This record gives sequence, structure tokens and C-alpha cells, in this order.
Amino acid sequence: MNSFGRLFRITLFGESHGESIGVVINGCPAGLPLSIKDFSKDLRRRQAGAPGTTQRREPDIPIIKSGLFKSRTTGAPLFIMFENKDVQSKKYLSIRDTPRPGHADFVAQHKYGRHNDFRGSGHFSGRLTVGLVAAGVVAKKILAPAVVEASVTEVGGQKKIEETVESALKENDSIGGIVECRAKGLPVGLGEPFFDSVESLISHLVFAIPGIKGIEFGSGFACSRMRGSECNDIILNRKGRTKTNHAGGINGGITNGNDLVFRAAVKPPSSIKKEQHTINLRTGKPVKITVHGRHDICIALRMPVIIEAVTAVVLADLSLIEQKIPRIMK
Repeated sequence: MNSFGRLFRITLFGESHGESIGVVINGCPAGLPLSIKDFSKDLRRRQAGAPGTTQRREPDIPIIKSGLFKSRTTGAPLFIMFENKDVQSKKYLSIRDTPRPGHADFVAQHKYGRHNDFRGSGHFSGRLTVGLVAAGVVAKKILAPAVVEASVTEVGGQKKIEETVESALKENDSIGGIVECRAKGLPVGLGEPFFDSVESLISHLVFAIPGIKGIEFGSGFACSRMRGSECNDIILNRKGRTKTNHAGGINGGITNGNDLVFRAAVKPPSSIKKEQHTINLRTGKPVKITVHGRHDICIALRMPVIIEAVTAVVLADLSLIEQKIPRIMK
């Protein structure tokens, strides 16, 4: 449900317009150096501010309630909390009866019998990804010197990112995008067949991010159009280095020592200023709505650091399972 991982296990809590949100991390090795400053860079990368992102401004200063003593982790659960400061809940009152097309409004009301907090999308909001980013900061420190990096490669089907975002803004519409993620310096042997393959676990956590609709590893769907002689990655040395990387650094669900590479498809945000058709849940009649409030035009722009985070969480967990990382850091 709201938890993921076997040894390095994370649990998300909170709602978009609630008092606070955050993450609890179980299984973090003891003795890991950690400070508030360690979170600053990645949290800034997730924040809004660029054209095409929401006007909501949250300070996102982590409050570490437990699991840290004298700037080192203790081995106890890390409880990291963020306060919600910049909320404007009144603009969401209309969503109660007129669910936004493409959003979780409709299914949330049915699943929870209208007891769900619909303000700012509640527990379904991308706001909760700040907890994922915080967990990713810890996971990246555990994985070092291995590195996880992601970037936006296109938005709205175009490589010209700024121009495409600007066009969507003028049209009061939204656009999706593609984010590519690459993990470098991984050892051979992470992953467990069959159900805990690296692809399975990364996909599981990537799809937990609101707005993700697709994922492919290595050459992905392009492999279906290749011959085996084209797709097979020729092994060059005993370390497993290959001439090409169509497999995306994974064979049989296990890392092979090459860069782990995948791409994720991010859908256009559902909240747009264009008039849309939906239904009034009380009357059962069709109605037209225009969504108000502060929303991203292209959530893909803020997605790279989130995808890095969840990838690092999976790899940290697998590294602990494989005993590549000690339970006490020196």
C-alpha cells in the first residue's frame, strides 16, 4: 500500500493540503553521515518555479524527528517530515462533485466512500513525491560511489522543451514528456529472479509516481523490431562490459555491470484551464468545468529527481539484500 522495500523500506504519509507530509525509512544502515544540507540540492530540483510548473511555493525544509544522532544515522527508523505552508484549499471545493477527467478524483471517491481528502488531490497528489525525493537522498548516499542521474529528453513529443512548454501555456493546455534515467557504477548481481527482478522492482516504484504511464529498459520496444543478431549485446571482457547496451544493463532480471538505463513516459497533467466535459456525481448529469488553482503545465519538468530517487531506493534495497552494503557504515 504505502510502503515499499524489504530491507531498505520506505513508507509515505500525508496529504497535499494536510498539516504535513513525509517519509519513514526503515533499514537505513547505522553510522551514515547525514545532515539537513544533504537534502537541499535534490529538494530544490523538485521545487516549482520554472515556466510550466505550479505557482505553489513550499519551503520544503526537512524536519528529521528520529533516526539521527550527532549527524549520523542510528539504525532506528528515519522519520522525515515536511510542513505544508502554501495551501489554497477553497479552489478545490468544486472537485467534490465534478471529478476532473483523467484524474484520481472519481476513483478516490468511490474507493473511500467520499471520506477522502480531495483538497489538492489529497493522498494522490504529486506533492507527496517530496517524501520520495528525501528517501532518494539517503539511498544515493548509501549507493555511493554508484551514481543515479535522470533528465528530460522531450516534452509534448518535441525535443525543443522551452518552446513546446510555452506553446502549451498559451493554449491553456498541458503536455507530457519522456525522462531517461541512468545508473552508473553498479555491481554485477543485483536483483532476484523471478518476481524481484531489477526491472520489476524499478517499474513497481516508478509507477507509484503520479503521472507515470509507461516504462522501457534499454532499447525497450525497439527491440521488438530487431533481429537477435542486432539486439544481443556482445560481451567484451570478464567484467561483463558489452559493446552495445540494448538490454539496459540487465540480463535475466539481474544487473550485468553496464549502465542501467530506462525511460519513463509522463502523461500531461489532468488539471487544465481549458473547458472540459465531466459529470456531476450528485445529479448524474453532464456538466462543463474549468479547473482553477495552481497546477503544472508539464510535470515531466520536475520528474527527473523523483525518478532518480525511486531508482536509488530500489538499488539500495537490492544492495543490502545482496550484502554489497554493510549494515554499519564506517
